[in-house]
Parts: sequence; structure tokens; C-alpha cells
Amino acid sequence: MHTKPARIAVWDPLVRISHWLVALLVLGNFLNEEGETWHRYAGYTVLGLVLLRLLWGMVGSRYARLSSFWPRPRQVLAYLRALMQDRAPRYLGHNPAAAVMMLALWANLLALVVSGWLMGTDAFWGEEWLEDLHELLANGLLVLVGLHVAAAVFESWRERDNLIGAMVHGKKRAPTAHDIAPHD
Repeated sequence: MHTKPARIAVWDPLVRISHWLVALLVLGNFLNEEGETWHRYAGYTVLGLVLLRLLWGMVGSRYARLSSFWPRPRQVLAYLRALMQDRAPRYLGHNPAAAVMMLALWANLLALVVSGWLMGTDAFWGEEWLEDLHELLANGLLVLVGLHVAAAVFESWRERDNLIGAMVHGKKRAPTAHDIAPHD
């Protein structure tokens, strides 16, 4: 008889909802990239969601808190070395490489919103360098998103736990003695 492994709640509703809303808004903005009103309001909504997520990272649930996964260079390098040797531990929350990815995505999104907002101001209206920067940031976001999705698929396979599903229902496989959980 095959029993399902025990599951525990990891990603709270605010983390999951903000993640998927940002994903949908970013997709929508790539489909409507001409800077129309909808594009601007979607960008402002992304700004609000990223700022809300950062605030939630200060006061939110255990796995949402930035203190539970803030990447330290030594940790990141050690994790990547262990990953290359197929010895990387399973983290219940963000692993060090995923933490770097989260910060990179948030920084890119914030820079995109600021550059997009500046393009509409009198001081920067029609500035080609700013439009080029905004486009570069948008293309960089596509690269980051591609890496993020590929890493989620890879880690789902490596950990034998559907991380994309976990970002929908919030639950991951219960920890074992070798897994790393954030401190309280």
C-alpha cells in the first residue's frame, strides 16, 4: 500500500497570491508593452505587490520572513558547491540560490517600475537612454523568470516535491532530519 508523504504548510496565502498576481501582471505587460494606461497601472500594481511582499518579509509568517532566507555569500557558494556535487540539502523555505533569485527579481521589478515611471515625467519624457534601460530591464526580467521557472522545475525533480504546486496550495513535503528549516 502506497501512502502519501505528510505535508506541511510553508507558503502562506499572501506569499502565494502576490507571487501569482505579479506573474500575471508581468505577463500582461509583456503582451501590452506599448506603455498604454493598462501597462502603467499594472506596473504600479506590481510596485505595490513587491513593497507589500517586502513588508511581509519583515512581519509575516515563518517562511515569508526575509530573515529566514536572507542569502549570505558563503552560504550561497557552499550551497552551489554542494548542488554541483549532488549533496545540496533540502530547504523547507528558500534555499540560498533561490533567495538570491528572489532578491534579483524584486530589484529588477522595482527598477522597471521606476524607469517606466520616469519615462512619463517631464524631466525624462522622450529620453531614449531611459527607454533603452527600461527595455534592457524588461529583457533581463525575462531571463530571470526563465531561470526561476527552470530552477523550480529542477528543484522539484531533485527534491521529489512539486514546488510549483506548493506555490499554489502552500504545502511541501514534511521535513526529514536532513532538511533545513528556517529558525524562528
